[in-house]
Amino acid sequence: MDQKISIKIAGRTYNLMASSPEQEEVYRLAAEAINKRLAAYTRKNPDKTIMDLMSLVALNETVYRIGLQKELERNEKEKGELERDLDRYLQDTSTK
Repeated sequence: MDQKISIKIAGRTYNLMASSPEQEEVYRLAAEAINKRLAAYTRKNPDKTIMDLMSLVALNETVYRIGLQKELERNEKEKGELERDLDRYLQDTSTK
């Protein structure tokens, strides 16, 4: 069941639909993270426009997400290698 929620980012209110309490929590946590990052960039770069600052927030969050995706890919590859090594080990021990 969808629920209407409002979140505030950079002083602007956005009305959204959350399909679950978990999704609502994610929206609120995301808005909080964006606002914190925006505040930090604003303190460091008071001469920048809100568009510039939001672009920096988007860039930072996207770089972080891509880093996590690459780490996940490395972990999945390592998991596959470990599973193959374990299978070989088990086959070797069962044939002895």
